[in-house]
Amino acid sequence: MRVIAGLAEHKLVARVADALNVTQPAVSKQINEFEQIAGTPIVTRERNRLFLTPVGERLAEHARLVLGQIDRAAFDLDAMVSGASGPVQVGVVASVAPILLPGAISLFKRSAPRSTIAISEGHFVSLFPSLEAGQIDLLIARIWQPNTFEGVDQTMLFREPVVVVGGRAQQLDNVESMTWAQAAACPWILPQANSVARRALDAMFAGHGLAPPANIIASSALSLNIELLKQTPTLGFFPSSLAASHAARGDLVILPLDTKGLLSEVRCFWRSEDTDVNSPATLFRKCLIEAASQRQTIPFG
Repeated sequence: MRVIAGLAEHKLVARVADALNVTQPAVSKQINEFEQIAGTPIVTRERNRLFLTPVGERLAEHARLVLGQIDRAAFDLDAMVSGASGPVQVGVVASVAPILLPGAISLFKRSAPRSTIAISEGHFVSLFPSLEAGQIDLLIARIWQPNTFEGVDQTMLFREPVVVVGGRAQQLDNVESMTWAQAAACPWILPQANSVARRALDAMFAGHGLAPPANIIASSALSLNIELLKQTPTLGFFPSSLAASHAARGDLVILPLDTKGLLSEVRCFWRSEDTDVNSPATLFRKCLIEAASQRQTIPFG
């Protein structure tokens, strides 16, 4: 199953072998055995690359589902054995909370029903001192210009681009052909001025040779921002999955402006001294990683 899933992703026997830490002949042998079982070719070869046949593609789909279920079962059993209980304090930026936390909290409460979890929203600059002081156990944030911090460990959870959105009902001129110069002249909903996200977005406008927008509403409250976008001719930045969900409902329109991966990386931070493998904070960190991996393989919505 892992060989077939690897072929769908990497398309080279050498890369599949490296990913699975096996030899190339072992991968080729697995392919031949699968073709004997299926009674039909599952790959076609073009120069040094492999492409899955329709039968191979279908088999890869099943392989991903099976492997995902096996990985989730292993995670579930490990979480139950840890027997974690107690409170967890989590700080998170608003643009990540609705995308990642529901799945992570569901996993956590299933494995540690006696534990309590408290969520605080804010931006990285305001939440990081609370992490250093031990007032929160974990900090989840979008990152611009990744950096290391003394006494703090971190891990990347997932990547997702942010996109420019506007209210579908509002009469924004030339939405389909809008340039960054035209967009900068519009009213905007942006994060607070002292946040990492705001500094990153200001730098992006500067990279286009533009001053940041002057007509601004500073807000990170997603539910409020959605209503503002629907009722006022403003623009804003949304995570792509959340934007796609609201665009499908007819609430928002996604503008064809390239943000070049800005703020696309989401990371989790925790104090290096928190080394108890059976603590509820460690369990929740594992739940975050598992929820992030499921999110990458399961379509949004």
